[in-house]
Amino acid sequence: MPTVLVLNGPNLNLLGTREPVHYGSQTLTDVEELCREVGHDVGVDVDFLQSSHEGVLIDRIHAAGAEHRSGSLLGAVFNPGAFAHTSVALHDAIVAVEFPVVEVHVSNIYQREPFRQHSYVAPAAVGIVIGLGTAGYQWAIRALVAKEGHWQ
Repeated sequence: MPTVLVLNGPNLNLLGTREPVHYGSQTLTDVEELCREVGHDVGVDVDFLQSSHEGVLIDRIHAAGAEHRSGSLLGAVFNPGAFAHTSVALHDAIVAVEFPVVEVHVSNIYQREPFRQHSYVAPAAVGIVIGLGTAGYQWAIRALVAKEGHWQ
């Protein structure tokens, strides 16, 4: 069974308690359970990682590139959190490994502070799900499965 990688960046471990007006009350554990349920429904395994360390995320993206080339990894759903607005290195890592990444943001970044309205990750992603709460993760997984092999 192919795998979808779900990556989460800094502060997402605080979902459910951090600024619930923006991020809701669901926890990262709830998100992981949702992703695994959706994965089961659409026939993929889900590998889940959260890190507040940019290098850990980059290393996992690099490893995922080899998994994608071997056919075991379909792509990734990535909520880079604040790194979306600061990390050229994450952009470069995604471009380097050449596999589909769907960027996810729980809140609508375009309704937030101006510094949050730009993503360095977005140009490297095949798609973006923004502002649909934690449900955005499920739509990103479904998109990866539906378009498997058809990303350009």
